[in-house]
Amino acid sequence: MKRSSGILLHISSLPGKYGIGSFGKEALKFSKFLKEMGFSWWQTLPFGTTDDCNSPYKSFSAFAGNPLFIDLQTLAEKGFLTEDELKENECSNPYFVNFEWLNKTRYKIFHLAYERIDENEKNKIKEFENKNKHWLPDFALYMTLREKNNNTDWYLWKDEELKLHKKEAVEKAFEKYADEVFFHEFLQYEFYSQWEKIKSEINKNGIKMIGDMPIYVSLESSDVWANRELFDLSEDGSPRLVAGVPPDYFSEEGQMWGNPLYNWELMKKQNYSWWIERIKNSLQIFDMVRIDHFRGFSAYWGVPADAENAKSGNWIKGPGMDFFNVVMKKFNNSQIIAEDLGDIDEDVIKLLKETKLPGMRVMQFAFIGDRDSIHLPHNYEKNIIAYTGTHDNNTILGWLWEAAPENRKTALEYCNFTGEDWGMGGYYSESCRSVIRTLWQSPAQLTIVPIQDLCGFGSDTKMNQPGVANGNWAFRITEDSLNQIDKKWIESINDIYRRK
Repeated sequence: MKRSSGILLHISSLPGKYGIGSFGKEALKFSKFLKEMGFSWWQTLPFGTTDDCNSPYKSFSAFAGNPLFIDLQTLAEKGFLTEDELKENECSNPYFVNFEWLNKTRYKIFHLAYERIDENEKNKIKEFENKNKHWLPDFALYMTLREKNNNTDWYLWKDEELKLHKKEAVEKAFEKYADEVFFHEFLQYEFYSQWEKIKSEINKNGIKMIGDMPIYVSLESSDVWANRELFDLSEDGSPRLVAGVPPDYFSEEGQMWGNPLYNWELMKKQNYSWWIERIKNSLQIFDMVRIDHFRGFSAYWGVPADAENAKSGNWIKGPGMDFFNVVMKKFNNSQIIAEDLGDIDEDVIKLLKETKLPGMRVMQFAFIGDRDSIHLPHNYEKNIIAYTGTHDNNTILGWLWEAAPENRKTALEYCNFTGEDWGMGGYYSESCRSVIRTLWQSPAQLTIVPIQDLCGFGSDTKMNQPGVANGNWAFRITEDSLNQIDKKWIESINDIYRRK
């Protein structure tokens, strides 16, 4: 990887008329905007469906895309929607994603589009299905059956045969609900075909895409429903233990994520084929992918499913290098980023060295506790992806305001802040610029800044507050905000520090 830089912005946060960012002209325009500033990379969050809390880290499938990213204008250009229908789906709030409104209205217009597809389109969808048989039919049926069961999850269904994914019952359900299943396949076809086209144009503009893969999948997913043997479940389908992390920087009680853990023993016997398909799928969508919670491959925190919080969990040995030996035979290690943040021990460090995957550093962690933290830029190695903050962090400005005075003083001194007002935000914030410039000077091969930090925005624009269920994932950037960014300044430091 060449010395370079990038921006962190999820697709949902793009500007646009229809309530959420999409695979439309705004995505292409944003990639051109990045290139003008000397960036080479655009990092997003996971592309999967979101849960009831709107989190993209807990999806109904490890393979399916979020239909809300489908561009309505593209559907209209194909003749599937009218201009009046587009107008009816415009949203007046450009600052936040209104998920409640989207979930009530967006599928209605998708159904209108579906009713108008022709035989040519149907044949393309069938061809897409044939290429994705390992996940698409089960996902499409699962989403259909959830709707038929009042949007409840598979382990709550009254039909025991369908609940247990019995072959005969599943085959009958495919026949009975053929049209509804095909509707969900239509949505996935549109998602993938639109993204393939727009990503090709983004790459032509000189920008590469970094995606994000959660290590775990949701208990409420089609993956678990259709492949229960791959997960550590009881006979009734409930997880024996659930995933999480012990108490850390983000939460005194730890985080209890609720995801089922993997049956690594069986996965090993199958040569990790499910994981290989998953990584392959991600690297077809993105140029590089960040695997979230890398330390879970070394050892993972298992918490009793009925526990009140994550404190009562314990570390369980993961698949380690045995897994990555198989992965590295299939994929280039320069295509995978290891999210090695959090509670890291010697075994994790050893595994990272053996895989030779680039790890991560976050500047906001550099000034807490250890005076010689690995997150201080002068301690970075070249094979590192370094951030001012991630989607789980505060913005630079919000962090400075909320930091302990002694930590803030140390950070500002380290970053050679010479301004008069560290608390001033905005597009010309001197304190934000000093932090970004310090990161850009580091040896890290790739540096990434969330778009909020380039704008000097405060904590009200952060993407996620870990451990808090509501009020997250809704941030959107506006066209006006993008136009106010000082492009010349960021282009100059990309040039000065040889990241352009």
